[in-house]
Amino acid sequence: MQHCKKKIVALFILLSIFSLPAASQGASLNDVYEKIGKYIFLLPGKFAGTVAAHDMSTGRTLAWISFVNYGDTNPIIHHIAAFPSEDPYKGFEFIVNSQGGKNLYIYGIPTKVKEPAEGFHIYRVKYDGTKMNLIEDVAETTGLGIGVHVTISHDAKKFTVSDGQKDIFGVFDRETSKVDAAVFFDWIPNIKNVKEAWSGGGKLIVKKLHPDPKTGKYDYKGLKGIKIDWELVPGGENFLVEGKVSGPRATNVCGLDAVLFDPRGKWAVAALRTSGVSVVFDTANYEPVAAMYSARNKPMQALKKIDKDTWEISVAKVENYGHQAGFSPDGKHFLFMGAVMENAIYVYDSTDQSNPMNWKQKAVVTKPEWRGTYPQTFHMGFTPDAKKVYVALWWPSPTPNSVAVIDAVKWEVIKEIEIGPDVHTMGVTGDGKHLLGVFSGYQKTVSGMFIIDVKSDKLIGFLPSGAGHHDSVIVPRSLKELAISRSTTT
Repeated sequence: MQHCKKKIVALFILLSIFSLPAASQGASLNDVYEKIGKYIFLLPGKFAGTVAAHDMSTGRTLAWISFVNYGDTNPIIHHIAAFPSEDPYKGFEFIVNSQGGKNLYIYGIPTKVKEPAEGFHIYRVKYDGTKMNLIEDVAETTGLGIGVHVTISHDAKKFTVSDGQKDIFGVFDRETSKVDAAVFFDWIPNIKNVKEAWSGGGKLIVKKLHPDPKTGKYDYKGLKGIKIDWELVPGGENFLVEGKVSGPRATNVCGLDAVLFDPRGKWAVAALRTSGVSVVFDTANYEPVAAMYSARNKPMQALKKIDKDTWEISVAKVENYGHQAGFSPDGKHFLFMGAVMENAIYVYDSTDQSNPMNWKQKAVVTKPEWRGTYPQTFHMGFTPDAKKVYVALWWPSPTPNSVAVIDAVKWEVIKEIEIGPDVHTMGVTGDGKHLLGVFSGYQKTVSGMFIIDVKSDKLIGFLPSGAGHHDSVIVPRSLKELAISRSTTT
């Protein structure tokens, strides 16, 4: 009886939060879901090897897929992006990638596996209105096995996959999976020991890669090309400097995070962690044209062209590491998250579409208590009007994480909302009413989905999910919704 009373009280509280009629008047959980609206929330299970599509209007899981079924014995399912679909309930397509190798041992998660499979797959999957169908492993097709962020171009005709262990990104054609461009980053430190490899400055090399002319494929499947044995976790730049990250080329790591598309279409930006540099590319030819920093009062920097495929810039000293990044949905601002040395959000005015060298640092968003390695300013989600942005404040589990609500006009922190351990990506629904996010992606602790009311900036509540999520995406229904989607920011 006591257990039943607790369930009734919990339901009453949830219904009250949504300002729905009292339970005695016939309100139900369906009323709660209908309040959120018809959105499909797509969630990969980091170490579960799955992707599931949750119907937020009913509380049901529409479909799910397990990559173990397709022979992937080390399916560390990492990041995900969905193409727009006018009616996602009838069908949609998404890209999800996987890491591999020693990433299985991140955070000391218990396992009996001694020799994990190499991994690094890029899966194209289509939901047909009933089930999910694996269409292609793009890594197998192209030879580019890369396993961190996935993003989609402003017009939904391209997608990119990046990797911070190999420091390579690929730009793929949506229709054919053909590689339009592949770019490699390398760091040449002035001081060759790992402790001073970045603080002592160095050169950032940007180089275009080409496939084998005989096979038409690249030679980066599986573990080929890795500099370090596992991805740098949040705050992992410190672990690297302390010599706790193994690998054949640890001092040359750039920590490539993601490629972000300007929603207006002309530019794309690759964010690099250890150098604290973001490199701007012209999407017409994917040649680098400028660089910006996750540090205060640093002007845009031009790159020096070495040959037809190679560029470089000199960095006197890494003043701060970088991590997540993204454009506002109107393209007028670019946000670059600083990490470890100063936990802050560096806001660049990117209004000028003609020349990124004219972009300027406009604001730095931080708080006095954001000191030390944590909290890391992390994943973000903008409102459709670009006037507010939500940013995860990340601490290692089991420390509770929060979401910072930021006024994107005054560039000030409005409030912080405590969620739970290991908060990751989030996005605002197309109607601008709700923020949907996930938590507990790396560690085997409390996990689930969380919902925030955008108007009041109040935490509405949680929905359960046991897969442990490092990423999420609301399936966009148009290019307009794509611009606020996790598919275009990190």
